[in-house]
Amino acid sequence: MSVPSRLSRWLTSDWSQWFYPGPRRAFSAEEMARAGQQPWPGGIDHYVYGNLILLLVVYASANRQYVWVWPVVLGLGWFTLAVARWLWRTPTSRRLNLVCYVVGFVLAGLAIAVVKTGAREQVETHFPWMLAIMTAVLSAWWLLTLFRAQQIEARLRELAEQDAALKLSTRLAAAQIQPHFLFNTLASLQHWVDTGDARAAPLLRDFTGYLRATLPMFERDLQPLGDEMKMVQRYLAIMQARLGARLRFDIQMPDDLAATELPPGLVLTLVENAIAHGVEPQLRGGQVDIAVHRDAVGHVVVSVRDNGPGPAPGCTDGVGLSNTRRRLLQALPHATLTLDDADPGCIATLTL
Repeated sequence: MSVPSRLSRWLTSDWSQWFYPGPRRAFSAEEMARAGQQPWPGGIDHYVYGNLILLLVVYASANRQYVWVWPVVLGLGWFTLAVARWLWRTPTSRRLNLVCYVVGFVLAGLAIAVVKTGAREQVETHFPWMLAIMTAVLSAWWLLTLFRAQQIEARLRELAEQDAALKLSTRLAAAQIQPHFLFNTLASLQHWVDTGDARAAPLLRDFTGYLRATLPMFERDLQPLGDEMKMVQRYLAIMQARLGARLRFDIQMPDDLAATELPPGLVLTLVENAIAHGVEPQLRGGQVDIAVHRDAVGHVVVSVRDNGPGPAPGCTDGVGLSNTRRRLLQALPHATLTLDDADPGCIATLTL
């Protein structure tokens, strides 16, 4: 490294660490609650006390008259660990420097007081050892504080990455628009346009409205139930245009429940399943009823019912329902989704 570059690094160094050492970041109470809940490692206590007892045993074997040193040393060990736990709970530069300067001033004051009593020779003899021990303890506190701050920062980064991955997974799940529905709708639209069918214009309007309603799903974690129902109504209108008299549907939702929020696309997925498994397999078609109400305890209940053959014995959730349950658990942990035999048909009940 050249001399100018060394000089530049020396001039741009953080010299405040010489006088005010420690981590520069101060964690908020929310960050500590989220990422700073690691318990104090008890192995540190065992290590410190074990070494102190070993040193005292060796020291006492050569200096039996200084047995009184035992409680003093063990007391100082307890104080050192108590400060370390205090720094562990909140690793800030303010706490670290407060305790370091207080300890330094206390020891300096004790040394001056002892010198004034006439024990200058003892102080000069033992002061280097006291200084070395104090330096070691303060360095240990400093390293512990830096380690703890880096540990919390790493945990916050990890949680942020998990949240980002979770949001991406949720958006991908919300993007699960059935490709065959899009392709079949476009194929029907193209055929009706080519043949001059009067159904082409209404289908195009409903399809445009459906796409306009579904595209914002990718940018939302939650959306009002009223917006969800508009999207569902567009979808059902498109399917009714394609299936004709084979599909009948009814939507009942009080206006005062339209603001209830839920992950986007949940009711749509339940309606898609009702048509795919309850209406399309039957030559005569079927009925899909969607109802929203508030139950006796204040929960908002959304039910999607079809009059098809009902769930087969031993049936399990497919990809759509599995994603729906996972997204519901992530966004609204207390919400529930159940599927029951409606005899005839199947009823899916979403309780928010």
